[in-house]
Amino acid sequence: MPVIRTIRCAVSSISLAMLLVYAVVVGAQDQAIKSDTQISSDQKDRPISDEDIQMLRKNLRSERKQVIAANMKLTDAEAERFWPVYDQYVSELVKNNSTKYELIKQYVQQQGKLTDSQAEAAVNQWIQVDESVAQLRMKYVPLFRKVLSAKNTALFYQVDRRIQLMIDLQLASALP
Repeated sequence: MPVIRTIRCAVSSISLAMLLVYAVVVGAQDQAIKSDTQISSDQKDRPISDEDIQMLRKNLRSERKQVIAANMKLTDAEAERFWPVYDQYVSELVKNNSTKYELIKQYVQQQGKLTDSQAEAAVNQWIQVDESVAQLRMKYVPLFRKVLSAKNTALFYQVDRRIQLMIDLQLASALP
């Protein structure tokens, strides 16, 4: 149960960051709408940039790494071998997640009003992202297995998957 409790605490932080990403996208959309009309001097906030979103995503990755570290209980020797593989894995995962964030951004900017062809294309892209993530996980099983025991490899995937599921749930529940 300590694993689940630690994951829940971290996911609360991660969820907050994900909601901030969502708010950033919506805020950028609102800012664009406001710029079409007269904006009072009180409302002139700096528009949220893609760099801001990237910083939030970087913070999410840091929190995710902390959760993994708290739950893996690696020896110094295991940690020395594990973290470089983990960093490589996350680097590739970020590419998949970038596609996901672009899909979310597009959906929010269009306020969920998609044509049939846009909706179909979005569904296909979501499925491709899910398939890519599954393929990435499969690719890394033997790489993690080289540096971890079978039990620790399974634990890593269990914790990593739970974190991702909770992030996805929080993000989905925040979308219009």
